[in-house]
Amino acid sequence: MARRLVPLSEEVFVEACRRIDAGDAQRVDLKTATMHLLALLVEKAPGGSVEVRVPPFAAVQCISGSRHTRGTPPAVVEMDAPTWIALARGQLKWNEATLRASGERSDLSPHLPLVDV
Repeated sequence: MARRLVPLSEEVFVEACRRIDAGDAQRVDLKTATMHLLALLVEKAPGGSVEVRVPPFAAVQCISGSRHTRGTPPAVVEMDAPTWIALARGQLKWNEATLRASGERSDLSPHLPLVDV
């Protein structure tokens, strides 16, 4: 069973974002922000009908609907960490992002942004 992602403290998240915004981000900052924002997405849109993948850091299932348990999910969204972080922080619009999205409910824009910049 996959472990459940838990949001970080605001202080840890803000510090990671400060380094990301300054162009001084380390891999750990991208991982920290990615996992925090995915945890917020799952809290905001619980469910199992869409799998959101941000390799190599994490993948989560969210959005209510049919639950995925085996094989390829009916809806998948995949992107790199900088894209996910920008989308989730409202710095990038869904229709401007470079990502792969397929299946019903794969448009995450109704759930974004997750935090105020």
